[in-house]
Amino acid sequence: MKKFALLFALYFSLAGFSQHHDDEFHQMVEAEMKAAASVINYQVNPNTQNYNVTYHKLEFTVDPAVYFISGTVTTNFTALTDMTTITFDLANELTVSSVTQGAANLTFNQNGNDELVIILPATLTAGNSAAVKITYSGPPATGDGSFTTGTHNGTPVLYTLSEPFGAKDWWPCKQDLNDKADNGIDVYITAPSAYTSVSNGLQQSAIVNGGNKTTHFHHGYPIPAYLIAIAVTNYQIYNQQAGLGTVESPFFPVVNYLYPETAAASQMNLAVTPAILNFFESIIGPYPFRNEKYGHAQWGWPGGMEHTTVSFMVNFSRDLVSHEMAHQWFGDKVTCGSWKDIWLNEGITEYCSGLVIQNFDSEANFTTWKANKINNITSQPGGNLYLTDAQATNINTIFSSRISYDKGSMVTHMLRYKLGDTVFFQALRNYLNDPDLAYGYAVTPDFQAHLEAASGMDLNEFFNDWVYMQGYPTYTIHAYNSGAGQATVHIQQTSSHPSVSFFEMPVPIRFTGPGGLTHDVILDNTVNNQYFTVPVPFTFTGVQFDPNKNIISRNSTATLDTEGFTLNSSVKLYPNPANDNISIQLPAAVVFEKAEIYNTLGQLITTKNSPDFDVSQLASGVHFVKIQTSEGTIHKNFIKK
Repeated sequence: MKKFALLFALYFSLAGFSQHHDDEFHQMVEAEMKAAASVINYQVNPNTQNYNVTYHKLEFTVDPAVYFISGTVTTNFTALTDMTTITFDLANELTVSSVTQGAANLTFNQNGNDELVIILPATLTAGNSAAVKITYSGPPATGDGSFTTGTHNGTPVLYTLSEPFGAKDWWPCKQDLNDKADNGIDVYITAPSAYTSVSNGLQQSAIVNGGNKTTHFHHGYPIPAYLIAIAVTNYQIYNQQAGLGTVESPFFPVVNYLYPETAAASQMNLAVTPAILNFFESIIGPYPFRNEKYGHAQWGWPGGMEHTTVSFMVNFSRDLVSHEMAHQWFGDKVTCGSWKDIWLNEGITEYCSGLVIQNFDSEANFTTWKANKINNITSQPGGNLYLTDAQATNINTIFSSRISYDKGSMVTHMLRYKLGDTVFFQALRNYLNDPDLAYGYAVTPDFQAHLEAASGMDLNEFFNDWVYMQGYPTYTIHAYNSGAGQATVHIQQTSSHPSVSFFEMPVPIRFTGPGGLTHDVILDNTVNNQYFTVPVPFTFTGVQFDPNKNIISRNSTATLDTEGFTLNSSVKLYPNPANDNISIQLPAAVVFEKAEIYNTLGQLITTKNSPDFDVSQLASGVHFVKIQTSEGTIHKNFIKK
């Protein structure tokens, strides 16, 4: 009775965990999807591809009570080709009053296509650098919700959300995903002095001048336009500290900007933040922006956004904190090189939030988390992780909770399962620290290359099946006792989608026996209809497929074949070991049909049509015999001397 009550309580505990996580997860995905709403209507501007941004000085004057911005943006850039003009993305709603280069006023034109075209004073030849200073003002464009004013508890608040193409709604920029400001940014926010301002990087100063206050933030790392953000309201600041506290990994500040009316509850929820940061540092390497800060700023969007060094958050649930925090490594330090590679941002990051569940809660909760992911992934038969060109223009595909987040996270887990913890986490660290990728961009082949380099494995088959193609397997597994201390396992699979005929994966099997005995094996399933004979240290009475949910599959079954066991016990194979000849002894009522001999890799060596046959030509070692009879198929093994 006590055992039943405990299991009953555990079931509802896990069910509650599952529902709580799912609700917050879908809220987070919805926010990131809303953040990217403009992707349907906007492609990278070809008119901005002839230069590379190296630095921005961003000076904004705002009032959270007024939907308006005045700004001066100074951009340093390097010509990639000879240039006589330079084009910036800028919403038509904003009006440019002047453009200067040094002391010279430059001619410019807002052409009505959300572009600012500036005529340079002379041709800037490829490889040379220059800077322009743009002064503008107006009410930001409203279509994408990139610049928001509102209230919380009656107090005005302002915040921005530019992923992926909303920055142009509130400042003149280059919105290319693949052009980070190499030398960072300086942000100056002038707002009424009653408010606190937030931006990327470390606060340098806050100077009050009359009724206004100008707050200066410096961010010294490369950053793309979509991750630059500001927020202004009556924030209450809550400081924490994280880092492993060693010479190699000193402490760094965690600065949280909270709504005063919920600050007490928020601080309680944020208490776990340093521990999660330290955990991520221990498995994937130092926090990428530790020379500055990490932190959070509260806002009104449902969900969060991983603005570099300061995630904007609707609340501080642990799932949301861990997901947006992990983006600082996967998304902000190494950014997906195209929207087709979005799983490198969202899938790996969502898996990191699962690692928090595994390490802070329990293996049972982690298994439930994986089961929920698998159930959502397999709710439909298809879905490719690496997107096509057409899919990469569709908001619902890019930010698909089923594919980019759930399948991306479970494919990441299957790579860990396939490679092992030591190799997998070393590969992640190598990927993040690759000088060609760090603080830059990566595409899917870059990630695969680091996994292969760390493991020595050829992962083309895995990536083809699970990343580029679609679907999942359904396994049908039969197992029976095939002799003292051994089991024979037959694995078949079918695919949910025609793009993949067979999914090659290590398959986890659990044998169970009297008194709660268990024995786990992993079978390297490389072909369909594959047989394995494995040692089991007890006479097993049950068999389970993938008890810890390590593989994406649906409706898979594992069956204990008791009839096979009964027939098997009456069949003899002798002599064993054998040198030249071997015989199969069958009960009188059983008719021999044929025997197939396999090696230890599961490869068919030869077929025999008689129960007595020559084995002198076989290599020395263990061999497996699949014996087909009128009463069914059984399996034996023998040793060739």
